[in-house]
Amino acid sequence: MRIIVAPDSFKGSVSALGVAEAMERGILAVFADAEVVKVPIADGGEGTVEALVAATGGRLMHTEVRGPLGEPVRAHWGISGDGTTAFIEMASASGLPLVPKESRDPRITSTYGTGQLMKAAMDAGLARLVVGIGGSATNDGGTGMARALGARFLDAEGRDLPEGGAALARLARIDVSGLDPRLQEASILVACDVDNPLCGPRGASAVYGPQKGATPEMVAELDAALAVFARVAAAATYREVALRPGAGAAGGLGAGLLFFTAAKLRPGVSIVLETTGFDALLQAADLVMTGEGRTDAQTAMGKAPVGVAEVAKHYGVPVICLSGGLGDGADEVLAQGIDALASVVPRPMALEACMAQGSALVEAAASRVCRLLKVGMFLQSFQ
Repeated sequence: MRIIVAPDSFKGSVSALGVAEAMERGILAVFADAEVVKVPIADGGEGTVEALVAATGGRLMHTEVRGPLGEPVRAHWGISGDGTTAFIEMASASGLPLVPKESRDPRITSTYGTGQLMKAAMDAGLARLVVGIGGSATNDGGTGMARALGARFLDAEGRDLPEGGAALARLARIDVSGLDPRLQEASILVACDVDNPLCGPRGASAVYGPQKGATPEMVAELDAALAVFARVAAAATYREVALRPGAGAAGGLGAGLLFFTAAKLRPGVSIVLETTGFDALLQAADLVMTGEGRTDAQTAMGKAPVGVAEVAKHYGVPVICLSGGLGDGADEVLAQGIDALASVVPRPMALEACMAQGSALVEAAASRVCRLLKVGMFLQSFQ
């Protein structure tokens, strides 16, 4: 039996590689002779750089940048094994876990550090960038990123605005004359796991602002500010991108990349799966086991497990998803190619305990699922 384990990370608990290794241990405890192929994946958020570096035999780099609140952060990025491509994940420089819960305020957080990582990659001579934009702490439309690369955001008196999304309500003009010219020549592929527009009820502020600390009043304030930004940025760049799918990703960083660079947005999991050669691995597979920290209605919108299942269905390979938790709408993924869902949590547990024991819980859940498979195989032998 050949089983591919292709999980995303259980964010804040276990890396994608750690989850894959735990799944492997659980499988081998039941099917000792199984061939287990580990393919850690990501969809543009936390773990994207590690997955792409591992897939290409590349190397990790580290650069000190400004964090979401302006504090120094040692962020990581990667270079592909052939030395042609930079792998960047905004979560490393501008991610939500970098901001303590009591300090979360998407009105003031900035993507400046993400722009610094892009500059570091271009300074290293790399003209092809893959930028993962999941897991942000920000709602600034990517203006921090653009500032780090030379753009200026000015009020009606010509003064530079402070960083953060709320200040964009006073935006009157964008000066792109100092924008790094390499951005228009570079090949920038954006790994994006959502299809939200920039503004409105499905926009960056309304859908993702609350998880970054926004109250209903802040959501309205930020959405209005991003609408001003969209109008002024369109005039400055001659690009209309606010309604593009993915423009609202990462607090509008998707829109910022489309406005200020020659970027193209693609589903993050598709980029990772292509880089790992996932299609070729599936051709001799009997089962795929994927997983993520929480499966709910958002998973069905194109997150990593659904991306895995979509490819697996082309080869008729069944897919089981192990999740740290099953939320509202989790069953929607069953119409997206996933054949079975299972939670790794065996009993009522506090979230902190689940996260602390993540690896052990995944291993035990993989064993439970395999024991059920073994029963099914036994029953099948009687038919």
